[in-house]
Amino acid sequence: VQLVESGGGLVQAGGSLRLSCVASGSIFSVNAMGWYHQAPGRQRELVATITRGGSTNYADSMKGRFTISRDNAKNTVYLQMNNLKPEDTAVYYCNAVEYGLGGRHDYWGRGTQVTVST
Repeated sequence: VQLVESGGGLVQAGGSLRLSCVASGSIFSVNAMGWYHQAPGRQRELVATITRGGSTNYADSMKGRFTISRDNAKNTVYLQMNNLKPEDTAVYYCNAVEYGLGGRHDYWGRGTQVTVST
């Protein structure tokens, strides 16, 4: 499974961005997809996830501001980010999860930078 993110950039606090992640390869085996972010000096953290059936999960600090969605026909997952804050500044990574005989396997994109200025 290959994942390619796009849509990052520089935005002022209070602004919005929409990230996209296009999946290719053996995507039939993917159970869930999501977004994580990693700020300098910090560990990678969950932002939001969405299952194949459309069930979603969000980190508490993103609830009400971020929305994850997916278009299965386009093999694409989106992250709509509204009311952005400087603390949202990070590299955002797309994630895909596959469960097989060997257990869970995670795939990652290369990331896209989001910078929120004051």
